[in-house]
Amino acid sequence: MSKKLIYVHDPMCSWCFGFSTVYQQFTEQLPENIELIRLLGGLAPDADEIMPESTRQMVQQNWQRIEQLIPGVEFNYDFWTKCQPRRATYPACRAVIAAREQGDEFDVSMTRQIQQAYYRQARNPSDNETLIELAGEIGLDQGRFSAQLVADKTQQRLLDEIAMARSIGISGFPSLVLQNDGKLESVLVKYTDVDAMLRQVKD
Repeated sequence: MSKKLIYVHDPMCSWCFGFSTVYQQFTEQLPENIELIRLLGGLAPDADEIMPESTRQMVQQNWQRIEQLIPGVEFNYDFWTKCQPRRATYPACRAVIAAREQGDEFDVSMTRQIQQAYYRQARNPSDNETLIELAGEIGLDQGRFSAQLVADKTQQRLLDEIAMARSIGISGFPSLVLQNDGKLESVLVKYTDVDAMLRQVKD
């Protein structure tokens, strides 16, 4: 029986950004009998309030820790002066779902584009205007994307994926779970060691 590897993430999760290069290497080397399933975990619900200073400091400290632990990962701290940060990642999650409507391959490309915009270009993916710009940059039909972004079914799909992730015990991101013959096994995320993760899923 084929195995399923479930990857739970959020496009505005800084640890997911830190994991992105190793994740790509890892998934490119997955055995053919393992089906990859990507789920959005929904880190922070919709919010209009500007992020409190204490939360800003917490997030920036997280960025610094990631830079120290994962070689080659860099954040653009201009975001904190150029943008009005909100603790809201659901818009970015909905953007990934809306992008999928135009092809499964856009799940990964939209996630990457959001990460680049947020962490490297100091743009705010909590804003729908930014997300629509990003959709155009990866070749999506912006009109169709704009409609899907705010559609009720897109929000419901996000809630369904969050519920699915929680039903298998996932509350933090990034997370990997291997499903084999109906059994679930957590795969330890290794931010700098592709081979260790490959051994876990092959055993």
